[in-house]
Amino acid sequence: MKLLQTALLGAAVAVAASPAPATSPIAEVICAPTERMQARLTRQFGERRTASGLRSPDEVMEVWTDAEGGWTLVMRYAHGTSCIVAMGEHWETAPQTGRG
Repeated sequence: MKLLQTALLGAAVAVAASPAPATSPIAEVICAPTERMQARLTRQFGERRTASGLRSPDEVMEVWTDAEGGWTLVMRYAHGTSCIVAMGEHWETAPQTGRG
């Protein structure tokens, strides 16, 4: 997974629209047009969106995971840009239980 993170960062920086400083496990938040970000996560890194949630009317948080347990947290904005805000390994899906 460490190699995947390094490759993802390098590839995303190459296509980044305009990286912005951030306080996160990675040195910079990596942004790109949403379609390009989704294509790269899917085709090049074998990840798929496994969870998402509305953060605000203009922002959706997405979790992308791969078969080996790697994960990427992406903020998707209504204006058409998505940004990687965190990534890691050993993702586990919690079993579904009753709400409450």
